[in-house]
Amino acid sequence: MTEQPGSATRHSSPVTLSPLVITAGEPAGIGPDLCILLAQAPPPCPLVVLAERRLLEARAKQLGLPFAIPDYAPGTTAPLSLLSLPLAVPAEPGRLERGNAGYVLDGLRRAVAGCQAHEFAGLVTGPVHKGIVNEAGIAFTGHTEFLAELTGTPRVVMMLAGDMSNGKPLRVALATTHLPLREVADAITPAALEETLAILHAALRRDFAAANPRILVAGLNPHAGEGGHLGREEIEVIEPVLARLRDEGMDLVGPLPADTLFQPKYLDRADAVLAMYHDQGLPVLKHACFGRGINVTLGLPIVRTSVDHGTALDLAGTGRIGDGSLRVAIAAAWNMAMNRVKA
Repeated sequence: MTEQPGSATRHSSPVTLSPLVITAGEPAGIGPDLCILLAQAPPPCPLVVLAERRLLEARAKQLGLPFAIPDYAPGTTAPLSLLSLPLAVPAEPGRLERGNAGYVLDGLRRAVAGCQAHEFAGLVTGPVHKGIVNEAGIAFTGHTEFLAELTGTPRVVMMLAGDMSNGKPLRVALATTHLPLREVADAITPAALEETLAILHAALRRDFAAANPRILVAGLNPHAGEGGHLGREEIEVIEPVLARLRDEGMDLVGPLPADTLFQPKYLDRADAVLAMYHDQGLPVLKHACFGRGINVTLGLPIVRTSVDHGTALDLAGTGRIGDGSLRVAIAAAWNMAMNRVKA
């Protein structure tokens, strides 16, 4: 049975894991607020928050909430502890500072190094602001690509997951991620698509305990190309790749028209959907699961999940946010780490 993305499953076998680590992300956004909300009701697994203590204490004061968690020390048994990383310049809610771009990336570097050394069982990332990092003169496409570079991973797969209103999981992975739309078709090559499907299939088995994953594959063009009348990518690229991988034992359905595949008759018997590009699949998932959705990077040597929303600069320090997506991301990372140990 495949586990729900947000359920904090208690495995029967005795497994001891290191704590998870969470990076607070952009200090002017709601990442610090989310960490403060965690302190009000710590999750059911050990967690280390990576952020500047003074930043969190100041934000907690602004929110009118207590914040008293111990400093992190290796081997700590505290359910929630803090690994303080100093800001470059003071941070105010809603006000971006280019000087803190290095702080954001240094936090990710420290967290990844800890995961690689098995100091941490997995990484949960708070939202970052890609624009301000680039304005600071640092080329930055996003978490997914940066983590791939840090870990030396040649290809990773971005997947969003969540529980729909009926309680069933929905997982949507992407064949391409942050590309201009005019570049998408050229990026969907047979080799790239085959590797993406292999990573997705392996991750569903290892991280989500799906014994024989069924994957729905979207076509690139309207109506999946309409037999070649609306584009030939399905005929020349997608269909041959699916045929080869089916011969190797993968359970793949498609290519399906993207405007009709998100129906119960397909989703009820599937473990994931592979969309061809970012805005083909993710609007559907965010509509169905917003507030309960997470981002997962597949193919990394470490576990990484994230919230499915941005920095929300206008809400930072206001108290008008929820931490549902973050708690789902934490539970999912813990389950994935458990599943990797069991596998």
